[in-house]
Amino acid sequence: MDKRNPTGQTRIELEAAAFRGLVEHLQKRTDVQNIDLMILAGFCRNCLGKWYKKAAIKRGIDMSYDEALEAIYGIPYKEWKEKYQQDSTPQQQAAFANADKAEI
Repeated sequence: MDKRNPTGQTRIELEAAAFRGLVEHLQKRTDVQNIDLMILAGFCRNCLGKWYKKAAIKRGIDMSYDEALEAIYGIPYKEWKEKYQQDSTPQQQAAFANADKAEI
């Protein structure tokens, strides 16, 4: 095995750990709004939730979008929205309209 380019189970474990780290980071950074993530990175927490749900369904796991979002947000999405989501500004809306967005 090339230690600089792991394959197989080791690669899967590294990718899973990186994903968990990203999700944990986003759960802590409640100050970072989804619209800002979409503008800057082309994806947000909701995109991660959709990808998570898609992966579950591919593996035969029956998962709702709400369940997937809770896995990403760490709390029910409705609760996160009430606590942390701010109204977007006209500048954010304009930047969002011009941003490249991830294909989901």
